[in-house]
Amino acid sequence: MNTVTVRAGGISALPAGSQFIDGAFGHGGGEPMPDVYPATGEVFAELRWSDEADLDRAVAAARRGHETWRRTAPSARARVLARAAAILRSRNREIATLETLDTGKPLAETLVVDVISGADCLDYFAAQAATLTGEYVGFSGEEGDWGYTRREPLGICGLIGAWNYPLQIACWKAAPALACGNAVILKPAELTPLTALELARALKEAGLPDGVFNVLQGDGRLGAALVAHPAIAKISLTGEAATGVKVLQGAAPGLKKVTLELGGKSPLIVFDDADIDSAVGGAMVANFYSTGQVCSNGTRVFVHERVFDAFLDRLVARTRALRLGDPMDEATQIGPLVSASHRDKVVGYLTAGRGQARLVHGGGVPAVAGFESGYWVEPTIFHVDDEKVPLCREEIFGPVMSVLAFADEDEVTQRANATGYGLSAGVYTNDLTRAHRMMARLEAGTCWINTYNVTPIELPFGGYKRSGIGRENGRWAMDAYSQVKSVYVAMSAPQYPY
Repeated sequence: MNTVTVRAGGISALPAGSQFIDGAFGHGGGEPMPDVYPATGEVFAELRWSDEADLDRAVAAARRGHETWRRTAPSARARVLARAAAILRSRNREIATLETLDTGKPLAETLVVDVISGADCLDYFAAQAATLTGEYVGFSGEEGDWGYTRREPLGICGLIGAWNYPLQIACWKAAPALACGNAVILKPAELTPLTALELARALKEAGLPDGVFNVLQGDGRLGAALVAHPAIAKISLTGEAATGVKVLQGAAPGLKKVTLELGGKSPLIVFDDADIDSAVGGAMVANFYSTGQVCSNGTRVFVHERVFDAFLDRLVARTRALRLGDPMDEATQIGPLVSASHRDKVVGYLTAGRGQARLVHGGGVPAVAGFESGYWVEPTIFHVDDEKVPLCREEIFGPVMSVLAFADEDEVTQRANATGYGLSAGVYTNDLTRAHRMMARLEAGTCWINTYNVTPIELPFGGYKRSGIGRENGRWAMDAYSQVKSVYVAMSAPQYPY
């Protein structure tokens, strides 16, 4: 792998290849794929995309690996996952640095979230592996017929990751798939290819049999080929709603099982009895963490009219204090966007937004000293009166917050739910009864009370409406990567009608 030096410390080596098939690193047979550091625009590594022959080799390897892995005792599967979790933790700084190079997210984030949350996921599903038990069902007395169920793996699972949390999302998908006894072919997002290879390395060192976990690199063409391949039993995608539609269409001819974790335009509601400082912090996390590139972000912030001015004043003051800069400096709070094209898309929303709402803070492209060629935008706040404008309806996926005033609970509930998305929602209030009432009324799959964007692996994650199908995490994910077989046992000679 050819590399170009960039200003990034703490990395001992780049991965040994572009892809990982049948337990070995190698380079794909497709076109070159430059890997760009978003903070500078520099190419720091060059990989090669996987081609159709690579996909066929990965499928053949996964078939062989699955035959071994599905017969492996759940307790043995658990030990492999737990060892891989320990390996990730032992390499936290090195892998976090790779994640920062790929995504541009500040090292202050990737050190405490990306690798650690991936390891937590592996540990959790290691503990879940032995819970794949069946049930006994009696039909007609002590010596009569009876039945039982078996929980079995699906086969080969095609996993398609996103670029905002590459390692975490890879673990969210791979850990339950592996715990259930499946083989995996993972395609990370083309913008962020590296840490999937580090997960492959950790699993191999942990003792995972060859062929059980494979990594291919490429863009949407490879994703479409993976979805369409007849050997793939299950597809799990994290991405945009439009991509989810394409995956459903591609999976339909084979009636493949599908899990989709898609986008959102989520509401965060601040009532007048809330702790305003805490709510401001929650709104900032819900819009500016990871430079706003989080699918569950609460980008429509509804604030009760009695506290609206105080909320906005404190929000602007704290937003002004955010530190943009070198992502490798652990004091940096805001990094660049992931790519030039994505930066241009977000800037387009900022430009159009000036005609749709009142710009309160930001709205431009900052000059970050020493990183002038990076893909930067300012954390931005708009005060919106007309929530039908694109600024308040479309997923921007950048650090762009819309703040809206409301008068009462019924009104804000209707407005919060008036979206085709339903991924997340948050409520800030000190009224316990109202908090739980709002949880019942909001049309979203992942909700928070007096916090935001906390996603422990023990709870399911996913959305309503156009925000997805199915759930990731928690014991619910085990259902998504396994299937139930019913067995009827006749204890005496049956009486047939003919």
